[in-house]
Amino acid sequence: MVSKPPAGDPVQDAPQVTPPQHAAAGLPAIGHTLRIAREQMGTVRTARTLLKVNQKDGFDCPGCAWPEGDKRHLAEFCENGAKAVAEEATLRRVTPEFFAAHPVAELAERSGYWLGQQGRITEPVYLPEGADRYEPVTWERAFAILAEELTALDSPDEALFYTSGRTSNEAAFLLQLFAREFGTNNLPDCSNMCHESSGSALTETIGIGKGSVSLEDLHRADLIIVAGQNPGTNHPRMLSALERAKAAGARIISVNPLPEAGLERFKNPQTPRGMLRGAALTDLFLQIRIGGDQALFRLLNKLVLDAPGAVDEEFVREHTHGFEEFRAAAAEADWEETLAATGLSRAEIERALEMVLASERTIVCWAMGLTQHKHSVPTIREVVNLLLLRGNIGRPGAGVCPVRGHSNVQGDRTMGIFERPAPAFLDALDKEFGIVSPRHHGFDVVRSIQALRDGEAKVFFAMGGNFVGATPDTEVTEAAMRRARLTVHVSTKLNRSHAVTGTRALILPTLGRTDKDVQRSGRQFVTVEDSMGQVHASRGNLPPASPHLLSEPAIVARMARAVLGAGSATPWEDFEADYAAVRDRIARVVPGFEDFNARLAADPAGFALPHAPRDERRFPTKTGKANFTAAPVEYPRVPKGRLLLQTLRSHDQYNTTIYGLDDRYRGIRGGRRVVMVHPEDAAELGLADGSYADLVSEWTDGSERRAPGFRVVHYPTARGCAAAYYPETNVLVPLESTADISNTPASKSVVVRLEESPQPSA
Repeated sequence: MVSKPPAGDPVQDAPQVTPPQHAAAGLPAIGHTLRIAREQMGTVRTARTLLKVNQKDGFDCPGCAWPEGDKRHLAEFCENGAKAVAEEATLRRVTPEFFAAHPVAELAERSGYWLGQQGRITEPVYLPEGADRYEPVTWERAFAILAEELTALDSPDEALFYTSGRTSNEAAFLLQLFAREFGTNNLPDCSNMCHESSGSALTETIGIGKGSVSLEDLHRADLIIVAGQNPGTNHPRMLSALERAKAAGARIISVNPLPEAGLERFKNPQTPRGMLRGAALTDLFLQIRIGGDQALFRLLNKLVLDAPGAVDEEFVREHTHGFEEFRAAAAEADWEETLAATGLSRAEIERALEMVLASERTIVCWAMGLTQHKHSVPTIREVVNLLLLRGNIGRPGAGVCPVRGHSNVQGDRTMGIFERPAPAFLDALDKEFGIVSPRHHGFDVVRSIQALRDGEAKVFFAMGGNFVGATPDTEVTEAAMRRARLTVHVSTKLNRSHAVTGTRALILPTLGRTDKDVQRSGRQFVTVEDSMGQVHASRGNLPPASPHLLSEPAIVARMARAVLGAGSATPWEDFEADYAAVRDRIARVVPGFEDFNARLAADPAGFALPHAPRDERRFPTKTGKANFTAAPVEYPRVPKGRLLLQTLRSHDQYNTTIYGLDDRYRGIRGGRRVVMVHPEDAAELGLADGSYADLVSEWTDGSERRAPGFRVVHYPTARGCAAAYYPETNVLVPLESTADISNTPASKSVVVRLEESPQPSA
């Protein structure tokens, strides 16, 4: 039986709090998964849908980008993946009658949780200038409105085309093709907010901005360092890979300000033994202070250099550049400063060194905990330095492993969704389609918001995602969006972005991953690229949520025809009719996709894209070698009486999608407006467990941001550190607070003071 969506918003600032758990998954994960799936889909639909998730003849999970092995379980999904599928395959519907009953101003007062629980959007809707609510609109009229606004711009660069990681390779390729034929490189995407720092660091050091390991490499590693990442909530299927690596003899170091249940013990729900006993994963937990990772890796590098025989001298000599400059910088690493930056003990760092020296095959995995600081790019470079010293790039069982947080976010970039495209890519695109792509750089996410704020951009088009909910400086971002002439969102469900509109607004409902896609030439499939560079097909198996939905490729193709008209020689209609025609063009433009359709037909599991550092120990950098780097060590300094805040997800959350109000691994139920503070820090600040405080961020320019009414939770964080959920805390991060080089919002190191406040009224 499918439950109805909530009629009103539940209170989110009065949670029940119990001690955090020390194991992830197991029977509670199964029970929670089935409960949410039945509430959204019903029993029969749940079975029909979940048994197709991540199968070779099924659809790719719309959640994280973790890869699948060749041999797959009957239930090849995790708890949070099942939640993502259930929300997309829900039987709840948002009809035109819903929009007639709910003015935009009312939707703007609702929480993201409430909005998401209403269900799938069934028809395109339009908010005319001066109107107070969305109204039904035909697809023809919707594309005409888009064409009116886009062709009226003084410059193509006044348009922004944002892409979410959920977008397929085919849709992403078509969107960037349209944008460039239209005349702009304004292609911001969610990579700008998550792993842009990884791409920047890896492109400079090894020549390609992607990870260098496969799933099999993880299984063969001697040592896996998991830094700034919580797999138990954000990438749960990774725990199975860590469990298998442990069984083969690997050791694991966890580097994180918070203890995370999944990295302590994993109760694998796919095996009886795993359910009963579980597997202890972490051998050494380094509870680092927020932002201290660069200092830690720099000192480890100094100690490796000092250890006799520890450096792989042949690899360094034959395959690297900049070693002497790096060695001189590493020699300056200081124990006292490192202990202050990291909050770790000397014994803990020495134990980590022992494990590094004992390992012939080391992998370092990381996520947002490393990428969203001002000094994120040099931090990740320092990780690469450690691997280069030991020859752990291009060796089986070793390498870099940035773990992407959204299905196909990596594929979108491969397809050309990038504001700073490589000239070679544009040359190939222009040759294939007979167009002249713009060569000047476009706007990333932060620069796009600034352009809207300053009147430089007037039309905002989003292919999926929740741009307003995901971006920093909430008040500034929302004011910027409201300055647009037109905002357009291609969406499956409601989110905060639909309530923060330009003068006019469109919501264009699209097929999801779970939906069957039938076009003029027959049933279609799309493709995605996982976090380790494997490309495979995705085929939905459910009847679409409404007969009025269009697929993402169809939406882009029809927009292109409406905007570009007869002057475009690109066969947009053919691309909508048959996605194989799109893949044929991808094969001729994007290296590694040669014989795209034939390779997919030959192997349902897909194929791996080439990776020169991994496959050949060839490094396509400016020097032709892997580059050591020697940036100064940075870490946040926090004034007395202040804490360093990181933003994070709850367990009932995926990116900005809120599935529920529990974070059961951390012992928090029924609420989201909480701030986790070490008991000793809380005592020094005079904040009792259960008291309430406003979070006030402080910045070097003297500005402040305030997020009111957070329940204080005494929690075993690293000393001097605190944690709270986003998007509620996005308001604390100024638009200009970004990582050097990558321009990624610095959401993981925010200096805050906590001002005691009364408990908010219900």
